Amino acid sequence: MAVTGKSHENWSSRSAFILAAVGSAVGLGNMWRFPAEAGENGGGAFVLFYIFCVLLIGLPVLLSEVLVGRHGQANAPESVRRVARDSNAPEGWGILGSMGVFAAFLILSFYCVVGGWVVYYIGVFAGDLVQTGLSGGAFEGRAASDIEGLLPGLFGDGGLMVGLNLGFLAVTMFFVSRGVSSGIEWVAVYLMPIFFLLFVGITVYGAFTGNFGEAVAYLFTFDFSKLTGEVMLAAVGQAFFSLSLGVAGMMTYGAYANRDTNLGETSGIIAAADTGVAMLAGLAIFPIVFAAGLSASAGPGLMFQSLPIAFQAMPFGSLIGLAFFVMVFFAALTSSVSLLEAPTAYVFEKFSMSRPVATLIVGLGAAILGVLSSLSFNEMAEFYPLGFIPLFAETNFFDTLDGVTAKLFMPIGAILTCIFVGWVADAKLIDDENGLDGVLHQSWRVLVRFVCPLALTVILVFGLFG
Repeated sequence: MAVTGKSHENWSSRSAFILAAVGSAVGLGNMWRFPAEAGENGGGAFVLFYIFCVLLIGLPVLLSEVLVGRHGQANAPESVRRVARDSNAPEGWGILGSMGVFAAFLILSFYCVVGGWVVYYIGVFAGDLVQTGLSGGAFEGRAASDIEGLLPGLFGDGGLMVGLNLGFLAVTMFFVSRGVSSGIEWVAVYLMPIFFLLFVGITVYGAFTGNFGEAVAYLFTFDFSKLTGEVMLAAVGQAFFSLSLGVAGMMTYGAYANRDTNLGETSGIIAAADTGVAMLAGLAIFPIVFAAGLSASAGPGLMFQSLPIAFQAMPFGSLIGLAFFVMVFFAALTSSVSLLEAPTAYVFEKFSMSRPVATLIVGLGAAILGVLSSLSFNEMAEFYPLGFIPLFAETNFFDTLDGVTAKLFMPIGAILTCIFVGWVADAKLIDDENGLDGVLHQSWRVLVRFVCPLALTVILVFGLFG
């Protein structure tokens, strides 16, 4: 591979593209956010509407982003500009790609902070496995309050938080600096199959040792009385965020797709795999939580506090806990690689510099923001960077980055993508790229033009004023 930004790589195969794109989509949003959202929003009603939203919103926007990237064969802003140029539309639409790249950069900076938490729990369970051995439960002889206090204890240690964050970011930078075939594709091709093997194994473990029946009933009993407006909005948001839309990652990965790849079919596989992982996450976590008599509605603490307590009462608890967090690490890493690749591709193509140098520049910027995010749980807990805005009046640095990207950049970027693909870009150009025909093509057109922008606007408005 040439080192200048003028070179362009492609995925070695369609399966590599699918694994990389699934790895981009499958991350902490599936493993951490989906079970937490399902638990807080009544289980089955949320799950059913979530699947509905993936089909009607997530999949159409996903295909839109991928096809723009494949046509442009460049970083996200340049790909949008090329589609606009070939459609005789204003090249100023490139701002759409620039917004996504900037959002990916911001998310990367605090995503690696959470990745650091995962690394911390890998260390905790590895140490406990050495002490307690294979057969017993985790944290033998320790009170539940001690286990629950592990996360607050981590939050209180600013130096450890910063170190874990920078370590996770460094691993991400290593793979992105190696390029598409030797780095990004390697992560996808080797880590994703291991991830799925661990995932299925832990789900089977939960089925035999946990309360699997209660988990299935909780996730798939559809009590429509629980389908409130709030639950529906939560499901729409989860479907959108789970597929990593609005952050230029899928445009960037689409740019490495070969011309003979059917994007419609491939996007369907990616969405189905992402949704399947979310369902499996519920089936892996809830049987263990229910067997320990814990609440499903623990929210964000479900993975990092409730689950470690639950492993205490399970056979082979330390080993399974270690395997679980290693699995989550793989999912988090494949997503962080995607988040870093979007701005890195822009920098090294735009300024014709080597990929390693571009990775270093972007990584250093993310590291600075990541340090501030890490310290926002301890030394900088009272620092509210956007405190003059009512919506962010009492949000620390970490939560501000999360809120700005989730409530502004991601939905606005996805809305503009729908408008660009559905109304601005040349219809024949889009039809040649999307790989759809017949009823599927007409349905996708209607969804991208009307349904998706409307639903995403509701997410945007509710996020800002709800």
